[in-house]
Amino acid sequence: MLKQKVIVRDLSWLSFNSRVLQEAADETVPLRERIKFLGIFSNNLDEFFRVRVATLKRMIEVGDRGHMHLEVSPGIILEEIQEKVVEQQKEFDRIWNEILRELKKERIILINDKQLNKAQQHFVTDYFNDEIRSNIVPLMIESIQAFPTLSDKSIYLACKMSKKDKSIPQRFALVSVPTRRLSRFVILPSKENEHHIILLEDVIRFCLPSIFSYFGYDVFSAHIIKVTRDAEIDIDNDISTSIIQKLEKGLKNRKKGKPVRFIFDKEIDVALLSYLIKRMGLSGKDNLIPGGRIHNFKDFINFPDSVFNYKSSRKKPFIHPLLKNINRVTDVILEKDVLLNFPYHSFDSLIDLVREAAIDPEVKSIKITCYRLAPRSKIINALTNAVRNGKEVTVVIELRARFDEEANIEWKKELEEAGVNVFIGIPNMKVHAKICLIKKIINGRTIHYGFVGTCNLNERTAKIYGDHCLLTSDRFIMADVNRIFNYLEQPKTRIALLRACKTLLVSPVSLRRQLVQLIDKEIKAANAKKAAAITIKLNSLSDELLIDKLYEAAKAGVEIKMVIRGIYCMLTENKKFKIPVQAISIVDEYLEHARVIIFYNGGKEKVYISSADWMVRNLDHRIEVTCPIFEQNIQRELKDILQIQLADNIKARKLDNALSNQYVNPRNTKKVRSQVDIYNYLYRKLST
Repeated sequence: MLKQKVIVRDLSWLSFNSRVLQEAADETVPLRERIKFLGIFSNNLDEFFRVRVATLKRMIEVGDRGHMHLEVSPGIILEEIQEKVVEQQKEFDRIWNEILRELKKERIILINDKQLNKAQQHFVTDYFNDEIRSNIVPLMIESIQAFPTLSDKSIYLACKMSKKDKSIPQRFALVSVPTRRLSRFVILPSKENEHHIILLEDVIRFCLPSIFSYFGYDVFSAHIIKVTRDAEIDIDNDISTSIIQKLEKGLKNRKKGKPVRFIFDKEIDVALLSYLIKRMGLSGKDNLIPGGRIHNFKDFINFPDSVFNYKSSRKKPFIHPLLKNINRVTDVILEKDVLLNFPYHSFDSLIDLVREAAIDPEVKSIKITCYRLAPRSKIINALTNAVRNGKEVTVVIELRARFDEEANIEWKKELEEAGVNVFIGIPNMKVHAKICLIKKIINGRTIHYGFVGTCNLNERTAKIYGDHCLLTSDRFIMADVNRIFNYLEQPKTRIALLRACKTLLVSPVSLRRQLVQLIDKEIKAANAKKAAAITIKLNSLSDELLIDKLYEAAKAGVEIKMVIRGIYCMLTENKKFKIPVQAISIVDEYLEHARVIIFYNGGKEKVYISSADWMVRNLDHRIEVTCPIFEQNIQRELKDILQIQLADNIKARKLDNALSNQYVNPRNTKKVRSQVDIYNYLYRKLST
């Protein structure tokens, strides 16, 4: 492990993905979920190479100017990444082979093209002719002068054709496996109480003779290859070009981005592999990674559920007790704050709030930010209906939400066609805040209400993402939300509006400074021998300035407890810390996505929820909102939830200096699985 004052961000992220791999290895996790975790691991790694590895390669190209902020050179980090990824791949293969054995015990058998019985061979041939043949176009790569650009979201069969009697020279070809149009999994005819499944690429393998036989060949082999490309979008500075045009151009260029990883079946023909590497202009520096027979394992997130007999243990979300059996969510919010905790509470309450505003004759306007949306968004449906009902609707949609750019461009067009006022963010700064402002006039009096949250407005991910959303009509919070929207509508002239926010902590103008002040206050208390404590829950902690502040606090005697899901760059273990820092990561059925910060503050605790992680990009280059919680019952609820998470001894891993990912061992006989216990804690409130 490299030695420095903080853990290298990229190595910390790989350590997080190892925790995902641990879930796949856990025999107490149902088989279906273990397969899904392998898919999540694979998808995560793809994105890591597209973004982080690509960034490190760019730094090397730029030279010293590109990595002045790094303690370790990008080249050394890339070497560490390569070593760790190969190690993880071996563990991945071990787990997958173990799962295959367990599946076989359940009479679920994944077979390949060499294992088909006669009936299955006929079925596969018919399926190929009916469904697949028209979706593939083989590329005779030796005949193509310019080697084709391989998509980084696709897998390809690299084929070698030869003649047994060697009467004609061997040839190479590529076949793109059409997983975007057809399911990766084909369920085959099989014996009663058995389920045989073949992968789409193996169906194509079996039918290679019918694809290439007219060339005169009679021996065929095919192995999967995959390219991962740089996914960063370069936005040029041509002011005459609209941001939409720039993004569309960038998205096209992304498909042709530089390769940052080339994965191949380690059994591939050596001559074919050498030919591909040469034609693609790759070298040993391009992360050439030998693997098993299967790639693009992210598709296994959608492994067919129908072959399993068990039912998911996941419990259904329930309506918040304050919103149960009421006529309108709005009436409750105008009286008191309500904190929705997803995925335990139903996301329907948030949709209902927007729907009610859409048809309420007293509502005059709705303003909302959107970062990631569901494919068939009920929120968008409610907003377009609001326009039809004569409301003024404003949506700030972030077109640069990574890998959601195309979807958000389409949402922009749909919203504008419906008559919505659409704003598309700020140059060089993403809008990541999750806020909504509804203006209502009752008897001539203007009232503002809405929400501030940690969550995306995505009803699909709300079922699996752990988040918080404060529904409120607090006039101080809503006054600041109004200032933020006024700024977002005219960012060039209204930056002072962000600085004028008195209640919300807003990036990039005040959040960093105010966090430092709050930490300093705890340090001052500790130095005066008074109680001092900070509890932090985030997705990622990598900002070095704030990490230095936490080091200073720990050395002063501030009690620090942290729940960090992903990137964690702080060195937790230090003999100079007066009180050991407790830092854990929880990886379980739900994705921990919420951000919560609690400062002891001399006994008058300050509790916040936030859209921002403690990373440079969130603090200095995004519009983010950190919201104080004033209502004491909600403060108590958030603290209770955090305490349950900090007590987790089933799914919690220690975040130590060595990135060992050791599970937190039960200190007593009581086992705590926080996501289960939080559900029970919140559900009990239905009857109180």
